Amino acid sequence: MSEPLKINKGHSALLVMDYENDIIARFAKNPAELLDRTANLIRGSREAGIPVIYVVVWFRAGYPEINPHPNNRVLSGIRASGIMLEGTTGSEIPAQVAPLPGEIVVIKKRSGAFSNTELATLLKAQDVNCLILAGVATSGVVLSTVRWAADADYEQIVVEDCCTDDDEEVHRVLTGKVFPTHATVARAQDVLAALQGQKSP
Repeated sequence: MSEPLKINKGHSALLVMDYENDIIARFAKNPAELLDRTANLIRGSREAGIPVIYVVVWFRAGYPEINPHPNNRVLSGIRASGIMLEGTTGSEIPAQVAPLPGEIVVIKKRSGAFSNTELATLLKAQDVNCLILAGVATSGVVLSTVRWAADADYEQIVVEDCCTDDDEEVHRVLTGKVFPTHATVARAQDVLAALQGQKSP
């Protein structure tokens, strides 16, 4: 980065998106490293007074939220595989990055964090206009959320090494070429340094 990252702590929130066992197992090549980095980011955000908001995708038994006909290939695949059911181990957030009591968990049924959820209402109520994004996968929830948030005029910081995808080239293109048109793309250490008020090494 040419200049140190600056974050308005009073109007920012960290979104931890789709950090669930089934999704991490599917998309993360080095899950232990990803979870360590994101746990540090969450800890630093809490210490800085930044709200941490979790976004998860959970479906009811029988998947009544998904059309049984293959209109949506991703959702049809989820339905066929039997994953992401509310209350199952696969849909749980790993303990290392799990929410504390009282932290908000937004439940969604589609890819983006804003799609048919109360997220925008929650952010408005907390006077948040800057989103710090960590999510799995880069080509899924992160891409959908970045595009929606850009249209809604949010400032955004995508934490590239707290996002991951099973296709490294897709991750590289999105974080290197697509996201910078809508957001600041930064490393976790840059964000933590900004929250602590100092330049990262």
